[in-house]
Amino acid sequence: MHAPNFRLDGKVALVTGSSRGLGRAMAFALGSAGAKVAFNYRNSQETAERTFAEYKAEGFEGGLFRASVIDEAEVNRMNAEIAAQLGPVDIVVVSATPDQPLRTIEEYDWAFYQSMLDYFVRSPYLLTRAALPHMKKQRWGRIINLTSEVFNRGVSPFSAYVAAKGAQIGWSRSMAGELAPYGITVNMLAPGWIPVERHANDPEHEKEAYRRLIPMDRWGVPGDVAGTIVYLASDASSFVTGQDIHVNGGMTVG
Repeated sequence: MHAPNFRLDGKVALVTGSSRGLGRAMAFALGSAGAKVAFNYRNSQETAERTFAEYKAEGFEGGLFRASVIDEAEVNRMNAEIAAQLGPVDIVVVSATPDQPLRTIEEYDWAFYQSMLDYFVRSPYLLTRAALPHMKKQRWGRIINLTSEVFNRGVSPFSAYVAAKGAQIGWSRSMAGELAPYGITVNMLAPGWIPVERHANDPEHEKEAYRRLIPMDRWGVPGDVAGTIVYLASDASSFVTGQDIHVNGGMTVG
């Protein structure tokens, strides 16, 4: 029996929202496994360019691409630009996310609910549809959605985000069955609350309350998602699809 193949040499991986936080960590992990990584960002060009320069300094291959992942024309343009520069996309990691304030239902309006659905249903739909012709032709592909433990834990008051994440999970499970005959897997990686740059101003009492609940008795760090993302992107997971793998120190056991 041969050892599982976790290498990604010759593969092209798109990681959305990869200029910082968990997206950055996953992009670096995929690059270290041999993939050519397409870094995607929308807003901060300076941060994105600094991140990509650090990535290149490690000797990894890839490119930097600006696009809104909720805009159909921009997604299609980005997909074409990646194919021209790096090759067709083999692996899609849907990581880009907007701000996620906790609010009661009275404080939300439908526009905010729609913004959550745009990022967590429209975005994976557009990204997957753009990459599918190549994946189906070669009968190999990986779609990996970043979901969240909030759906399983029923976190409140957080209904817009929780609902959108539930929709994303349902979409992923349905797509897993649809694309399985083509050798394309659709899986999910559900991090717990892993503090990154966008959590810098979160209230300390909320952080500490969550921290006390973690069975492994430590905070998660961005590097904790690295092994899981490489596994889901590689041939080692070729018979795994439709799964939501929680990386949260045991917060959703049972």
